[in-house]
Amino acid sequence: MKKLIIIPLLLLLVSCVVKEKPLFVKVDNMQVVSSSLDSIVLTADAYFLNQNDVGGSLESKNIDVIIDGIPVAKMSSKVFDVPARDEFTIPLKVVVPTKEVFEKNKGGLLGGILNSLVNKKMNVQYKGTITYTKFGFSYDYEVDRTQEVKIKI
Repeated sequence: MKKLIIIPLLLLLVSCVVKEKPLFVKVDNMQVVSSSLDSIVLTADAYFLNQNDVGGSLESKNIDVIIDGIPVAKMSSKVFDVPARDEFTIPLKVVVPTKEVFEKNKGGLLGGILNSLVNKKMNVQYKGTITYTKFGFSYDYEVDRTQEVKIKI
């Protein structure tokens, strides 16, 4: 009787193997969602493709947010469930205090404000790690993406 139970379990385990880690495609759709005198809200999407029969989890840890070459914030996300055999995106969102952007800018507060208002754009870089975990196995994806984004005033 025990053999009848063990054999289907073994077949199930063999058929649901992790062939390879999910494929990290890109980080894209970087944009300023809102900006005010107090903060700038930035979002982006991390695109993945999971070809495995099983899911897993992804988590971003300590992704540096760099604006115009100046590190202004660190972003982390909650654990995201990876769907089996599917393309999916992970939303990345960070709220950057405006004070951090302008005070760390070489031109100071006034120079940073004037530069941003005149250009209505800034270079935003996400640099860090997204970690995939399943069955005690983990793999880190290095993220390093820079994009020019428009400021909504």
